[in-house]
Amino acid sequence: MRSHRTVLLLTVLMTPTALAAAPAPADLHLGGAAFAALAADSYRRAGLDGAFGDWLNAAYLRTGRLLGNGKTLTAALEARRAQVQAASGAGRDRLALETAAWAHAFVKAAIPRFSLERGYEFASVPEYGERQCLLQSTLIAALLQRAGLDAGLVMVWKSQTGQESNLGHVTSVVRVSSGDVQVDASEPAPTATHRGLLGWVDGGWRFVTPVFSGNVMTGYARADGRGTVPAARLGFLSLDYLRSQYDYYRAERTVGGVLGTGSGHATPAGLTTSEALLRRSLREEPRNALAAGVLGTVLRKQGRLDAARTQYRAAAALYRAQGHLPAGMTANLTWADSTGGRPATVTNRPGPL
Repeated sequence: MRSHRTVLLLTVLMTPTALAAAPAPADLHLGGAAFAALAADSYRRAGLDGAFGDWLNAAYLRTGRLLGNGKTLTAALEARRAQVQAASGAGRDRLALETAAWAHAFVKAAIPRFSLERGYEFASVPEYGERQCLLQSTLIAALLQRAGLDAGLVMVWKSQTGQESNLGHVTSVVRVSSGDVQVDASEPAPTATHRGLLGWVDGGWRFVTPVFSGNVMTGYARADGRGTVPAARLGFLSLDYLRSQYDYYRAERTVGGVLGTGSGHATPAGLTTSEALLRRSLREEPRNALAAGVLGTVLRKQGRLDAARTQYRAAAALYRAQGHLPAGMTANLTWADSTGGRPATVTNRPGPL
C-alpha cells in the first residue's frame, strides 16, 4: 500500500499536464478572504481566539510607524491606494518604494523577534512576537497589495552573497515600472538583492537568476540556460504554493519530526506528523520540489527505504524540470541510485536573522 501511494505521487509530480496552467499570483491584500483564511487557520491550530487583523491594526498604533496621516492602518492604506491610483510613471514608482520601505519598517517594529522554530505561524505573532521569512513576506505583500501595488512572494535559492540553499528563504517583491524590487524584512535595509529566485516563468515554476540594474530586477535568466525573460513575465507564488509552504514549515518544525525539533532527534510520532503535513503540502501544490524532497527524507528516517528512493527520484525530476538540482538533493539522489547509505540530507535553512 505504501509503495502504491509513493508511485501515485511520482506519477502526479511528473505528469506534464500538471505543469501546464499558469496559476494566479496569490491575492493577499489585507482584509481579503485569502489573507484572513491563512491567519484563521494558524489561530485555529494554536487554539487562539481573536482575529489577526485586529492585532495588526492595534500594532499600527502601538508602534507609531504611521503611513502618511492615516489614523488607522486601514485608513492609511486606503489613502495610499488613492494616491497610487492617481499617480503614474516616476511618481507612482516613488510611492511604491516609499510604501515598501514603510511596510518593511512597520513589520520589523511590530514583530521584533525572528524565530525559525515558530515564526511561520500567524499565531506566533501575538503570543511570542515572533516572525519568519514566509510570514513576514506574506504580511508585507498584504500591506502593499492593499495599498494598490503589484506585489507578491518568491522563493530564494541564492542569497545576496551568492550562497546557495535548497529554496531556504522567501522574500516579498514589489513591481515598479522598470522592474521588480525585493522587500525583505530579514535584512536591515528595505530592499535586498538575492541572486537566485524561484517564480513562475515560461509555463512552470523556474529557478532564475535576476538581472539587476541597481537594486531593480529588470529581467530573469533561467537557471537552466534557456533564455531570459523581462521582469513582467515572472509570476509571483500562487495561493496554493503559499499554503503548501506553510504546511511545509509545519512539517519541518514538528517536535520530533524530520529535523528533530524540540527533542534533538526524530521520533516515530514526530515523523508520522511530518509525513502527514508534507503529503498535505504536496496536495496543495504538487510542484513544491522542496516538500517533495524532504518527504523522501522522512520516509528514509522511517526505514521505508524503497519508498524513499522512489520519492527522491520524483523530487529530483521536479527540480530538474524547474532548472536546478540543489547539492543536498544531488546527495540524496546519489544514495537513491546506489546500494550505499549515507545519512539523509536536509539542506533547507530559512533566511538570515
